[in-house]
Amino acid sequence: MRTDLHPDAFRRLRRGRFGEPYLYVRECASTQELLRDPALPEGTVAVAEHQTSGRGRLGRTWEDAPGSSLLCSLLLRPGGGVLPQLSLVAALATAEAVEAATGREAQLKWPNDVLVDGHKVAGILLEAVEGGVVAGIGINVGQESDELPAGTRTPAGSLRTASGRRHDRGELLAGLLLRLELAYDAWREGGLETLRGELERRNALRGQSVHIGEAHGIAGGIASGGGLEVVLRSGERIVVESGEVELAGGVDVGE
Repeated sequence: MRTDLHPDAFRRLRRGRFGEPYLYVRECASTQELLRDPALPEGTVAVAEHQTSGRGRLGRTWEDAPGSSLLCSLLLRPGGGVLPQLSLVAALATAEAVEAATGREAQLKWPNDVLVDGHKVAGILLEAVEGGVVAGIGINVGQESDELPAGTRTPAGSLRTASGRRHDRGELLAGLLLRLELAYDAWREGGLETLRGELERRNALRGQSVHIGEAHGIAGGIASGGGLEVVLRSGERIVVESGEVELAGGVDVGE
C-alpha cells in the first residue's frame, strides 16, 4: 500500500541533498535505530509510518497512531560537542516547515519543542552515534483533537488542529529537509549567531516566569552556546545548558 511517504512519492518532491539514501519502513521501534550504521552518508533519512518504541528527550516516550505523524530521523556529521546548538537548528527548521504548512505562527520552546497556539506539535531528539548525530523529528500531522494524548505537560496539537485541514506528509518532509539543509549549512558556516534573529523571534519562553530546580527566575534569550538565559530572583544571571526548566504554573518546558 502506497502512502504520501512512499519512496516513489517522496523522491519526486525531494529538493536539496538531504534525503538520499531514503530508508522507509512501515513500522519500527524507532527511526533513530535505523541510522546507526557508520557506513551511512550524511543526509540519510529514515522514515516510519509507526514507531512501537518512539522516544523523546529525558527518557520520555513519543506516542503516535499509525499513518498520522511524520516520524523521521536525519543523519548528520557536524563534528563533536554540538548537540545543544544542533537541537535548536533542527527545531528552527521544523518551526519554519510547520509555519509554511499551516499558515500559523510557530514558536520554539527551548530546547527542542515546536508550538502553535501554545500546543506542542513537534519535538526534536538528538543522539550521538559513531562519527555523527542522529536528529529525530516527530511532527503531529493528521490527528484530530480526540486522537491526541491528554494530560501532557504541554497541551498536544497537530497540524490538522492548527489549520483545520489535511496535510501531505511527503510535501511536509521535503520542505522540512530543505529548511534543515539551509539552517544546518548557515550554522556550520557562521555558528548559532547566524540564526539568533530567527531563534529569538520564535522564543516562546522569553519573559516567562520559570523554575530551575529550587530556583526561580525569568527566562530570557538564547545564549550563544545554545543554552537558555535566566535571571534569578536574586538578580544573578545564569545560562541553563540542559535539564529541567518549568513554567511557574507547573508546565514543563524542557520536554
